[in-house]
Amino acid sequence: MTLSRGARIGLRVAMILGLGVIYVPLLVVLINSFNADRAFAWPPAHFTGQWWSAAWGNGGVRSALWTSVKAGLGATAVALVLGTMAAFAVQRYRFFGRDTVSLLVILPIALPGIVTGIALNNAFRTVLSPLGIQLGLFTVVIGHATFCVVTVYNNVLARLRRLGTRVEEASADLGADTFQTFRYVTFPLLRSALFAGGLLSFALSFDEIIVTTFTAGAGVQTLPIWIFNNLFRPTQAPIVNVVAAALIVLSVVPVYLAQRISGDTRGV
Repeated sequence: MTLSRGARIGLRVAMILGLGVIYVPLLVVLINSFNADRAFAWPPAHFTGQWWSAAWGNGGVRSALWTSVKAGLGATAVALVLGTMAAFAVQRYRFFGRDTVSLLVILPIALPGIVTGIALNNAFRTVLSPLGIQLGLFTVVIGHATFCVVTVYNNVLARLRRLGTRVEEASADLGADTFQTFRYVTFPLLRSALFAGGLLSFALSFDEIIVTTFTAGAGVQTLPIWIFNNLFRPTQAPIVNVVAAALIVLSVVPVYLAQRISGDTRGV
């Protein structure tokens, strides 16, 4: 389809405006993290790195960062196992309700976070509390895994569809059993898809706040929760900007890596 010159210009302008709405506020946060003025006068007259030093020296920030990392790694591990198993079941086998299972796996990421959070909170209090398991890091990991599974599932399912079964059938014809075929043939071909799905899962978990609010309980504070709790404290405003800027970078890196990995394997 050939577009007129005016249409191409219009599309470029719309693209620039759309990207501006998304990324200009993020750029402002990054610049303000180096703004020497505590009141964040704009444009900044002077720049400093003291807020970054102050943020790193803040015990609450370091504790919240470590909690976010643990929650992200835990949710990613659960998502890798469950998402991979679900993808194999849906792609490799034919059974009644297969399409329904696929829909149920994908649905959590489409639901509003507040709905998922309330549902998980009620479920944990009803099922786990009588067993002596209270809201904490464990429930945060389970809550995050409900939507992180989707990224792994989609990546693995797409890769399995591209691979087909011919390579695995050839391995079986050569005498390899199921586990040998998975170890030496299937897993190496899936490795990049698993890595990309894991990176996306970690990124989703790391900056999640709505579901975390309903599943964390009083004793667990992730980095997004710390930002929200300190957002309106004037003395903490510079540090909040630094932490928000760091979150932007930490969220972009895994998404970028996942995109590059997926892009490098499109021909598989």
